[in-house]
Amino acid sequence: MTLKLKPHATFKGRKGPLLLIVMDGVGLKEDHPGNAVTRANTPVLDQLLKSELSMSLTTHGTAVGLASDGDMGNSEVGHNALGAGRIIAQGSSLIDKAISSGAIFASEHWKASIQRALTGGTLHFLGLLSDGNVHANIGHLYAFLQEAYDAGVKRVRLHVLLDGRDVAPRSALTYLGQLEAKLAYYNAQGRDYCIASGGGRQVITMDRYDANPAMVKQGYDCHVHGIGEKTGSARAAVNAYYSQFPEGTDQDMPAFVVSDEQGQAVGPMRDGDAVILYNYRGDRAMEISRALELEHFDEFDRGTPPELYFCSIIEYDGDLHIPKRYLVSPPLIERTMVEYMCAEEIRTFAISETQKFGHVTYFWNGNRSGYICEALERYDEIKSDIVPFNQKPEMKAREICDATIARLREPGMRFGRINFANGDMVGHTGDFEATKKAMQVVDACVGELIEEVENLDGIVLVTADHGNAEEVFLQNGELKVMKTSHTLNPVPFTIVDPGYQNEYHIREDIPCPGLVNVAATVFNLMGFEAPLDYEASLIRFV
Repeated sequence: MTLKLKPHATFKGRKGPLLLIVMDGVGLKEDHPGNAVTRANTPVLDQLLKSELSMSLTTHGTAVGLASDGDMGNSEVGHNALGAGRIIAQGSSLIDKAISSGAIFASEHWKASIQRALTGGTLHFLGLLSDGNVHANIGHLYAFLQEAYDAGVKRVRLHVLLDGRDVAPRSALTYLGQLEAKLAYYNAQGRDYCIASGGGRQVITMDRYDANPAMVKQGYDCHVHGIGEKTGSARAAVNAYYSQFPEGTDQDMPAFVVSDEQGQAVGPMRDGDAVILYNYRGDRAMEISRALELEHFDEFDRGTPPELYFCSIIEYDGDLHIPKRYLVSPPLIERTMVEYMCAEEIRTFAISETQKFGHVTYFWNGNRSGYICEALERYDEIKSDIVPFNQKPEMKAREICDATIARLREPGMRFGRINFANGDMVGHTGDFEATKKAMQVVDACVGELIEEVENLDGIVLVTADHGNAEEVFLQNGELKVMKTSHTLNPVPFTIVDPGYQNEYHIREDIPCPGLVNVAATVFNLMGFEAPLDYEASLIRFV
């Protein structure tokens, strides 16, 4: 199919570039004591929200391809939607369909994993133990356990990553209780199913973009070799952690290894075992996948790695083929925004710090690694600091701002997309004052970039991929409840167009305007008609 954009019938765009700014994790909610967005000093955002070219967008549920409208959006899904311009089945909904149809259990690698377990090996499941529906869903694990039981698998070991980020901060015991009840049922039927290891998702295993390989090593040593704080059970480990750290949250819990009465780990991974990683979101799963699957590996010392049959629930990177074995294929999104731009020989750039770099590149480009056309594109990754985000809430916002200004000034540069990670990453810590500071830094940087683009006779679009910072905590009377997860709140969308002369207006007839409508809007403001199968533009021309 030839990718071709038609010139817009009446609007030719502006002389300068169009810059799309994603304020990650910045949602809209009425003012309340835990709203770091409204409580921060953000004069730029305050002014943007008053603009006649401002509206709110939906970032969750079926509007972005998730299974139900109760599913929170996330950065992966949000950037897929921004780049694709269409609603694509995402994440949990893909897995749900494959489980419901039975296709996942008919797959080659599920069958091979079961065969290993039936011929002397142990079947291991590794993943996030929650129903947050961002990285994983505990319901998928339950389906796998039942299918393994029905297939006659005698020995199963579980390696559970505690959430406290996409769900309530101290909810681990709830999920453990559900899982323990199921394991007790299977064991009463003569099986040997138990939890072998675990820890908080921000401490072990779930690093992303190679920001902190030490996290992955801790997880690898814990899950594979049984190295970690010994405990009699996962529940005992969580209770001990809560007792020692009354303010501690699940995501920050150190690694633990369940051991028997002799002090031996109950479930290290051995030669001949099968391992299934059931997280379906790729960014925090690729590093541990490489560690578990690659024969030649030098990112950290793995000791003597066992010979494992490793597969994941979904392929995380279709270009790099990480991992090589998986149960369900992810959506390869064709005809993305930047593919059309490259076909039109439009120069573009993408900038973020490490924590969100993959979102403005890989996810934006439809789950593809690398450039679509290197001759026309520039990608700038600003290396994130390896410190707790609330200790340095400014993160790399100012460096991103400087790099963006430099790119905008390059001759012939026409479109850029950037991500300020602060609202999301600092918001996830639950530190209210730090999140306020993060918002203020982002606000100042957005103001600088608007001024720069105005000087270049361009257009700026300001939005977010999901909410977070607007609900750092919730308050019921004197009771404060920390909220470290994403939210279901809408996000802002504002057009800043210094050359605006009432040529167009924000549309009010779209039933549920969302992130998928942004791409068509970008094309319109650059002087093009949107592709016919893209979701409608957010603007209508007079």
